Amino acid sequence: MSMNVGDANGDDDAVISTINTTPLVDVMLVMLIIFLITIPVVTTSIPVVLPKERVEVRETKPENVIISVDTANNVYWYDRKIDNVEELVTKLKKVSKAEPQPEVQIRGDMAARYEGVGKILYACQRAGIVKVAFITEPPPLGG
Repeated sequence: MSMNVGDANGDDDAVISTINTTPLVDVMLVMLIIFLITIPVVTTSIPVVLPKERVEVRETKPENVIISVDTANNVYWYDRKIDNVEELVTKLKKVSKAEPQPEVQIRGDMAARYEGVGKILYACQRAGIVKVAFITEPPPLGG
């Protein structure tokens, strides 16, 4: 640190033409600290409960409809092969009229392309099915 002690001649009335930036730096550091403390509080100020990852065990009810897709994108209504999407839509429209409406459970092979599953979802939408679920296998324990 340096300090200006004046002129050696004793002329104390001389004008100092240098800018003292120390107060500016002090104010900027204080503002930086304030912003670093308050920004995380502002971004997470809304209290919400976020979902936790867990495996939910679902019971298969007899009224639920199980539609499967194999690796060749063939669609099956339980064990019977469905030839086209229109046949699937007509079957789903009959099911959608039931009270309460059953859940459509889709079993898609992991190696199947999304096209087969997409056809089923589109058919469910066209038929007015509101409950669609995907059947998966839980991961191995410890993994």
